[in-house]
Amino acid sequence: MTNDLPIKKLKLDELNRASIAEFKAQDKLPVAVVLDNVRSMHNIGSIFRTSDGFAVEQVCLCGITAQPPHREIEKTALGATQSVNWIFYENTVLAVEQLRKDGYRIIAIEQAENSTNLNDFTPKKDEKYALIFGNEVNGVSDDVMEMIDNCIEIPQFGTKHSFNIVVSAGIVLWDFFSKIITT
Repeated sequence: MTNDLPIKKLKLDELNRASIAEFKAQDKLPVAVVLDNVRSMHNIGSIFRTSDGFAVEQVCLCGITAQPPHREIEKTALGATQSVNWIFYENTVLAVEQLRKDGYRIIAIEQAENSTNLNDFTPKKDEKYALIFGNEVNGVSDDVMEMIDNCIEIPQFGTKHSFNIVVSAGIVLWDFFSKIITT
């Protein structure tokens, strides 16, 4: 299928992006992104940038996950650490306990027995979700897995056993955004 209209790439000043103040004031996707001991600062920065793109409520940095400001995070965040609310927790268990008190439904993004395929999960518009993304090697911590309300798995069809954490976050956040905001 071809587009009969002319296609012109937009310049940065034509994108009509919100200012940081406007972003902070706008409605948010009812999601907290929880990073459980994520090692790579480039992954952390990319998740901030993706979280900004989908206007998530907050990012929770847990355990060994590095915190802004840091040059290596900013390489990929491109300023999103200024727009997205974030909080640091000494460990992920503390984050989950607080998020549960705040009314979030706790969901691990992990390959696990009895997980729900992402395409089969329908988030409710009136609920808040804490989506836990685990360490690049070990995934979501075992102690955190014992605390979750649900586990979502992204269907995969190739020879590799996992997606990069940033790709997983992008897929899951787009899915939640499209099911909550656009429907």
